[in-house]
Amino acid sequence: MKEVIGLITANYGTNDMQRLSDERSIASMPFGGRYRLIDFSLSNMINSGITAVGLITPYKFRSLLDHIGTGSAWMLDRKKGGLYILPGTTYGMSDKSDRFLLCDMRQNDVYFHRTNAEYVLVTSANIVCNMDYTPLIEAHTESGADITMVTKIAERSNKYIKKVSVEDGRVTGVKAGVERGELAFLDSFIIRRELLIQFMEWYSVKEYMDIFDILRKDYKRMDIRTWNFDGYVREIFSVRDYYNTNMELLDMDINGTLFNEQMPIRTKVQDCVPAHVYPEAKVKNSLISSGCLIRGEVENSILFRGVTIEKGAVIRDSIIMQSSVIKSGAIVKNAVIDRNNLIGSDMVIKGSDEDIYVMLKEQRKAKKMG
Repeated sequence: MKEVIGLITANYGTNDMQRLSDERSIASMPFGGRYRLIDFSLSNMINSGITAVGLITPYKFRSLLDHIGTGSAWMLDRKKGGLYILPGTTYGMSDKSDRFLLCDMRQNDVYFHRTNAEYVLVTSANIVCNMDYTPLIEAHTESGADITMVTKIAERSNKYIKKVSVEDGRVTGVKAGVERGELAFLDSFIIRRELLIQFMEWYSVKEYMDIFDILRKDYKRMDIRTWNFDGYVREIFSVRDYYNTNMELLDMDINGTLFNEQMPIRTKVQDCVPAHVYPEAKVKNSLISSGCLIRGEVENSILFRGVTIEKGAVIRDSIIMQSSVIKSGAIVKNAVIDRNNLIGSDMVIKGSDEDIYVMLKEQRKAKKMG
């Protein structure tokens, strides 16, 4: 894949995360007990043989950079290629949910000039999937298209996902908001590097727009095609998306599709003791991460590293993030508990299927694990 470089955009956000992304970007949202959302995009790149990856960072970049470090977990700490940290711009007049701002690319144009790669594969950082980009790259090079967009028939409506209109095999329009059954853009596309550089020059006066909004009047003049992905994929834009996608990991078929030995999803390694489930504990259909101490009842839930569930505590249909402590007699149901929280004895926290309760991160010192 020497002819392809990768670009992951993380400089965006939404208003539907109920402040879970106040101090972190969507890209660095914890996921599935031990991962971050960025892990999927990075892993898909390296698993597809792409060894040079640029990451456009968000304004709130601390937790993201702390997680990815030098990129060693994804084998991107190398002399040739590797991981390139590219600073994102401020939002300016743009919609902060735009994923492919031309100004972000123009600000980092040196990344595109200092390479001989023929193509750039671009993706966002909030996609949960295990995707081999090789067939996409092959389809694009064989077709001779200007751009090839990754698409899938939408399984549900979403105002943040773009609808793609196609006639005679070519894209004729892209607009925000997709309904179930329509063709959805999965925020990944491949483009010839020289053409992307030309875009930066041609549309410089519109640089604070998403690249696909800029092209709105030019779809008929350009050869833009689609490549359909049939596998499991979810995009995280809201608390509901986040909660549902985490909970789908309790389905072993979905879990096995996302996490497999042939295409591993890599993440930052943290040395931690194994989870300890005491004899009096009751655990059913849950993901329990390392470092957890379980004496109470846990059902249909996901526990991140170092969570303590005391005897008599009950956790159902919930996500409990790292280093949180649930004291004896407490009840947590239909909730997302951010990291470092302490739920006191006999405290009751209940959301509903329609309205998930969110408890924000507690700024206390995390307890040591191991």
